[in-house]
Amino acid sequence: MKFILGKKIEMSQVFDEQNNVVPVTILVAGPCGVIQVKTKEKDKYEAIQIGFDKKKKINKPLTGHFKNLGNYRYVREFREKDSKKIVKNENEEYKIGDKIDVSVFKVGDVVKAIGVSKGRGFQGVVRRHGFHGSPASHGHKDQLRMPGSIGSTEPARVFKGTRMAGHMGNRQITIKNLKVVSIDLEKNLLALKGTIPGARNSLVKIVSK
Repeated sequence: MKFILGKKIEMSQVFDEQNNVVPVTILVAGPCGVIQVKTKEKDKYEAIQIGFDKKKKINKPLTGHFKNLGNYRYVREFREKDSKKIVKNENEEYKIGDKIDVSVFKVGDVVKAIGVSKGRGFQGVVRRHGFHGSPASHGHKDQLRMPGSIGSTEPARVFKGTRMAGHMGNRQITIKNLKVVSIDLEKNLLALKGTIPGARNSLVKIVSK
């Protein structure tokens, strides 16, 4: 299992060997430090806790937890669903203080990206669900962007899942089957084919088997 934390920088495009345009998302990934190695005997599950991005000041509980490994802004855990032990390679296990950078991936790897989508605030049904609205003709005053009927009168209630206005965005989204297009070891840059959820400089988790 390969994993790393990164920040979304921008979208761009590159040309492949057949001179086809490939849309890519550029990320600054790592270096990340291993903060804690959780074991089944002590913590009831196997996981690796890593930190990413520096922060000037942290509180005392985090200072004790990091153990002079660095002042990290983000801390996330990675674990196997089938309770397998997460190892660095076949002959070596992760240890506290190890560094993880983009060198763990190679061009052609298929990964999944986990991020938080942009928050859109409270939105109506036209923007949130793509409703067409009412006709802009006579007799439809102030009704152009309204949702219309939300159900019959017999149940005397609104069914769960009815598409209505509400909070839009700001949700965790996972995009699977993203291909690693290029890797820059000097600048810690990772280019993935396609789009990734989130705004610029937002945290992204990259995971590959």
